[in-house]
Amino acid sequence: MEDAEIVRLYLARDEAAIGHTKDKYGKRLSWLAYQMIEDVETAEECENDTYLRVWNAIPPHEPYDYFYPFLASIVRNVALNICRTQKFQKRKALVGELTAEMENTIPGQNHIEDFINDMALKVLLNDFLEALSEEMRNVFLRRYWYMDSVERIARGYGMSVSKVKSILFRCRNKLKDCLEKEGYTL
Repeated sequence: MEDAEIVRLYLARDEAAIGHTKDKYGKRLSWLAYQMIEDVETAEECENDTYLRVWNAIPPHEPYDYFYPFLASIVRNVALNICRTQKFQKRKALVGELTAEMENTIPGQNHIEDFINDMALKVLLNDFLEALSEEMRNVFLRRYWYMDSVERIARGYGMSVSKVKSILFRCRNKLKDCLEKEGYTL
């Protein structure tokens, strides 16, 4: 079933939408949660919690053209909340590590909500990602969206750890320059 049809089912408050979502994206959502939590049962809970949150978010949202990213964003937030509440030390360390890597690139913590919700910034970030080479974009997204370790990225793409670190460093610098050029203060 096409994404637009599934969204229409949600808008019509038809519970079949959840089944279609699970059939089409359940494994991907569970995998995404597992990447962050590293516990199968908890990842499945995240997936199920995601369906409830999607049910409550549609409407008012109508993600016809971006349904999977909409789902992925929700499952990531659910997984991050579980990491916080259950204090998964390994993941907390990774989130801290990722935050440290990006702290000189994105605005300060007190601006994060504005940062995430600013539509102009979303467009800018999408344009930034599209301008990167496929290799750079894949490495950047694996690290900062999927929260993969540098070592896992290196293995997955057949690169050395130092090459992955170099790509990430260059991407962060390019992103910082792009944001500053558009008037975002860091």
